[in-house]
Formats: sequence, C-alpha cells, structure tokens
Amino acid sequence: MKIPELLIEHNTSAKTIAAHQAIPYMTLQSAYKRPLETWSVAVLIATAKEIGVGVEHLITLLDISDPLSPFIKWVGGKRQLLHSLNSLMPTTFNRYYEPFIGGGAFFLNLAPKRAVINDFNPELVNTWQVVQESPKTLLEILQVHQAKNSKDYYLDLRSADRDGRLEKMSPVERAARFIYMNKTGFNGLWRVNQRGQNNVPYGRYKNPKICDERILLAADYLANNDVQILCGDYRQAIVTASEGDLVYFDPPYIPVTLSSSFTSYTKDGFGLQQQTELRDTFVDLTSRGVKVMLSNSDVPLIQDLYGTIPGVTVHHVQARRAINSVGSKRGNVVEVIITNY
Repeated sequence: MKIPELLIEHNTSAKTIAAHQAIPYMTLQSAYKRPLETWSVAVLIATAKEIGVGVEHLITLLDISDPLSPFIKWVGGKRQLLHSLNSLMPTTFNRYYEPFIGGGAFFLNLAPKRAVINDFNPELVNTWQVVQESPKTLLEILQVHQAKNSKDYYLDLRSADRDGRLEKMSPVERAARFIYMNKTGFNGLWRVNQRGQNNVPYGRYKNPKICDERILLAADYLANNDVQILCGDYRQAIVTASEGDLVYFDPPYIPVTLSSSFTSYTKDGFGLQQQTELRDTFVDLTSRGVKVMLSNSDVPLIQDLYGTIPGVTVHHVQARRAINSVGSKRGNVVEVIITNY
C-alpha cells in the first residue's frame, strides 16, 4: 500500500499529522516522496501514532502488495471508508452481493471468491463486463484515446450518445469511451441528463491516467473467480441471496440538504420512496438470515427508517469526499454504516 492511499483510508493527511504530532509538515512531505527505508524514526513514529498502529505494523502495511483497487473514479466511492467497512465485516459469509457496485472499491478490496455485482447504469455494467472478458483489447483502444486526448476530442466522443454513434459501437468501444470520459471529465463525474446523455464538461488534467494497469489486475481477479455481473434493479440482483450470504448496499445517498441533492447516476432518481423500499428490502433479507451492511449519509431520516429494526446497529463514521460537483462540499463528512449482525 502506498502512503497517500493509507492516509486517505484513515481520513488524515500530512498536514494533519504535522499538527497533531508536532513534526514539521515539510519533513513529512519530503519523506513521503521517498522510499520507506529512507524515512527517519520520527516520521515513522508520527505516522504510526496518527493512524493508531505500531511502527512495525505501519512498515508491514506499506511493504505489502497493494490490494485490488478501482480502475475508474466514482462519486461516493468507498476507498476512504475501507478501514471502517473492513472493521465492521462479519467474520464469515458465503456469497457476496453488491447491488450498487459503482467503482467497486470495497468489492475489489475484499476480492471475494464468489460474488454477484450489479448496477442500474448500463454503460458502467458494460465496462465491468468488458474488463472481465476483453481487458487487452480495451487497453489497446484506451491507448488511442490517450494519444488523442484533448477538449475537442472529448466533446466529440461525448456527443456519441446524441448522434447515433454509441449504438453502433462494440461493447469494448463503449467501455473504452466510458473509461476515457470518466478519467478526463470534470472532477471524475459521470452524469447524464433526462435523455440519458452525458453532460459532464471536459476536465483540466495534465496527465490523466487513461491506460490504467489496474484494469489488468481487476481483469485477472474477475476472470479467475466466480463473479456474476448483472445490470438492472438492485432487488433482482439479490433474489438468490440466502442464509449466510452477505449483501452490501451502497445506494445513492439521502441528501443532507435539499441543495446537496445530486443528479442521479442514471436517468432514474433515487428519492424517499426508493429509500423506503430499500429499507423494506433490508428487513426482508434480515428475515431470511442474510447478513446485510448498508452505507448512507448521517441524516435524521436514517433513524426513522432503520432505528427501530430489531438487531440493527447504526454505526457513525467519518469519511472524506473527493468528488463533488461543488468544490466547497468536498472534504470530511459523517456517514453511517448499518449492520444487522
């Protein structure tokens, strides 16, 4: 694991460590750019104390190979919550289900041998399927996109969902378009209008990582394990879930305020009715002996929906949001992880 990822996972930063541990910020910044074996004892101790582990454990964390990680950006991605999610995992489970897969940070970090993943966004699901089945061809097309990357090129490719070209593309070409636009669009957003047309402006990145080697790592995992990839309603994706299985719900979040409501990832919204239906699904799975974990925003409605369900615990955790359409709304936020075990 690399130090930037470790700091994100523990909701901290070099500036925070400098302030809390009385060590110069520039000392940390300089050390974090160098190999681990060159760090001073003071840097090791300060970093270990901040994330709550011993120095030996810190060295072990930074020396081990990176776990699988997302090959796309995604609003609400769970990389910054991995520590909390892993700490709240059940000790054992059978098949793993994630009906709102998005970028799949938790799924890839967990890397279960048997899993069902799903999303309602057909372009996203197609991309997951192509990564599983045709990663090398996908990377070849992404190399072309990377070589041609510019604002004009981006806008031309974006218009493919308006002029009929998208329907003529092969699944691999559509997946390459999706990843390219995800990596080069403003703030890593994927947003569509009521017609299902992408309307994210071109981002200003110096060297976006379009051809990402994490695609091959994810492809190897997906191809060599029992992973079923579905596209549709989340309720259909968990029909086969049975006693001892684990379902992780990461739905579109309840807005903290009306102004923070974000345009849905697909052309269909996820409002109060859908949140209530999701709660009912949570209760049904619980009655069937399925282990359920659910993420959402920390708002009063959560207590109304889940607070009186027997055996349910609402855990309050801190997360750091890096992707939002409004810059001032990125940063630390409080969220909930709800479990029935």
